[in-house]
Amino acid sequence: MTDQRTLGSETAIERDVVVVGAGPAGLMAARALVAAGRTVAVLEARDRVGGRTWSQTVEGAFLELGGQWISPDQTELLALVDELGLGTYQRYREGESVYLAPDGARHTYTGSMFPAGESTIAEMERLVGILDGLVEQIGVAQPWAHPLARELDTISFSSWLRQQSSDEAACDNIGIFVAGGMLTKPAHAFSALQAVLMAASAGSFSHLVDEDFILDRRVVGGMQSVSETMAAELGEDVVFLNTPVRTIRWAGEGQTYAEHVPGTPVTVWSDRLTVVARDVVVAVPPNLYSRISFEPPLPRLQHQMHQHQSLGLVIKVHAVYETPFWRAQGLSGTGFGAHELCQEVYDNTNHEDPRGTLVGFVSDEKADAVLALPAEERRRLILESLARYLGEEALEPVVYYESDFGSEEWTRGAYAASYDLGGLHRYGAHQATPVGPIRWACSDLAAEGYQHVDGALRQGRAAADGILRAGALTGAGR
Repeated sequence: MTDQRTLGSETAIERDVVVVGAGPAGLMAARALVAAGRTVAVLEARDRVGGRTWSQTVEGAFLELGGQWISPDQTELLALVDELGLGTYQRYREGESVYLAPDGARHTYTGSMFPAGESTIAEMERLVGILDGLVEQIGVAQPWAHPLARELDTISFSSWLRQQSSDEAACDNIGIFVAGGMLTKPAHAFSALQAVLMAASAGSFSHLVDEDFILDRRVVGGMQSVSETMAAELGEDVVFLNTPVRTIRWAGEGQTYAEHVPGTPVTVWSDRLTVVARDVVVAVPPNLYSRISFEPPLPRLQHQMHQHQSLGLVIKVHAVYETPFWRAQGLSGTGFGAHELCQEVYDNTNHEDPRGTLVGFVSDEKADAVLALPAEERRRLILESLARYLGEEALEPVVYYESDFGSEEWTRGAYAASYDLGGLHRYGAHQATPVGPIRWACSDLAAEGYQHVDGALRQGRAAADGILRAGALTGAGR
């Protein structure tokens, strides 16, 4: 099914499957399908592959503008990196870390717990224990099905924390790891159940608060190289760039998805190409589903569900220096401060690079505030925040760059979609359910590896497996 034919005035190609989106999920789906003998077209709106992973050289400095880290439990990603022949290296973590207290006091420390005072540390450990217990009870696969789901999904994480503890500093410090560090939304904007899912996707809340676990290593050459290598293997006759999909049409007028007959042709229109296929994998985040017209319209449940999912906002700040000066001071480059503009800072020096790179994160409402400022004023405030962690040398980088995926046309936020209050238990069971010939695949829908490349790969493989199983059952496969 690879010949070309004419549909009206348009030239179309035929494939077994169309994949919308050339991020890790879409490329993994295509890779699995091609390996099983299916013909595939991957249509990508951007001029590059990789989705929310993206590397660029800026003023001579190699920067990973998007997702970059791998944790030890991300076995799907680790196996693929090995299979593709790519290398990894550990994040620098030797020396002391820095904690900025609510009163602005600067403390250095070793270990995984902030030096926040004896009573606050005890409260933080107690809260982590409670959350670990909830993760163990509720699990990662179907958190919406647990008896506590509704109760936990109708209270914000901020309010839930304060029901558990009156120690404000402990609540704020725990909140860093989910609100600013992961969901990039204020802790009052998502539920306690969403926080439990975030922790469960990493194995436990203890893992989530352990930066040496969750931010363990990077790919030599950048995380985008995983997608670039997969795309190169698939080839230019499979992966089409600068090809935003506008319409997906299945069946005729008056028919519904409930009447879908497997194997019925689906037509996918894009700006550059029309593809006729039997199955479609939509491998973009849920906030972009509405950029596509579906004919017939998606079911009511889908329309409602997608309106309750949104991405957060974060500025990923890259500051490159002639040397990693903090190491000479016995510092790891790691810093945390719940009330700081940059709530998290890490040594992000590239593999075998003599220069030093720091990465800092400005999330949610703090990002709103500084994005409203002139660029030079924003830069000054952010560098002053880095300097409060690591000293005045941080004020003078040789390269400075801000990644802002919220302004990207085909992303519109970071790092992944999460539900508003009450949305996860209401819609979670349906978020990955196929609609007629359409399947969904992205890190935003993952269980293990939620909002990470590992989860995207798992989702892509699951979508491909679903198509292959359905084809075997109906005889619609090859």
